[in-house]
Amino acid sequence: MASKTQVGFIGLGNMGNPMAKNLLKHGYPVIATDVFPESCKELQELGAQILDNPAEVADKADRIITMLPSSPNVIDAYTGPNGILKKVKKGSLLIDSSTIDPAVSKEMAVAAEKMGAVFMDAPVSGGVGAASSGKLTFMVGGVEEEFTAAQELLNCMGANVVYCGQVGTGQAAKICNNMLLAIGMIGTSETMNLGIRLGLDPKLLAKILNMSSGRCWSSDTYNPVPGVMEGVPSGNNYQGGFGTQLMAKDLGLAQNTATNTKTPVPLGSLAHQIYRMMCARGYASKDFSSVFQFLREEEGQ
Repeated sequence: MASKTQVGFIGLGNMGNPMAKNLLKHGYPVIATDVFPESCKELQELGAQILDNPAEVADKADRIITMLPSSPNVIDAYTGPNGILKKVKKGSLLIDSSTIDPAVSKEMAVAAEKMGAVFMDAPVSGGVGAASSGKLTFMVGGVEEEFTAAQELLNCMGANVVYCGQVGTGQAAKICNNMLLAIGMIGTSETMNLGIRLGLDPKLLAKILNMSSGRCWSSDTYNPVPGVMEGVPSGNNYQGGFGTQLMAKDLGLAQNTATNTKTPVPLGSLAHQIYRMMCARGYASKDFSSVFQFLREEEGQ
């Protein structure tokens, strides 16, 4: 077994924090940073070393994971004035688990290669719950020869680590998954709302759907109707989970790639517009399953 050498972690938000915790649980010393110092406190108390910026992390660790909200954040963390590539060591393995434009992943890989480092994209599926329990799915794109080295770290944070192909293919898989997830969540919300309006008990309707052909992840694992399931955001005023704003961002990435590849995605496009409208109506920070609440409000107008 490889010795537990220190691992850098950049981005300690809703996803990054539990992911870094799981590295600590598996015995890896973690060196971390975040633009918001308060995000680092909990990890520091658990034994992580906290530094001021990504460049300092790269100076200390030759295996670094980044988990950031969007493409501009990733570009800055890697190539900015205090970015990883300012002090990266030759032979370093850089794994980006953010969900970003595949084209940006490819740009970062080229920039890293010029510095003698290896960049891989490894976005995740599973949300905050899976990040906490170490059951994420990682979709990995990059040089296949480096996959085993990446897998050693990712296995500490996930139940499934899948090699997708060259750099950018991990992002491609993630974007496709989230487009389907958004469409499925809207469909589940519309269905549950119609059933309720027709006089069906929501728990009974969910039970029937989940033993029938309409069953999907949004109906059986992450139901959007308050009171139907415990331990999901709909049961907690749509707090936590995967934010509407982030879903709108991912659907925007899907739209961009669909346009670039001349791929028709009519339902994906409509889902993008719905989540953008939700952001404009005060739902940006609520979980994306709050589309159920949004539809209920729409019918009342």
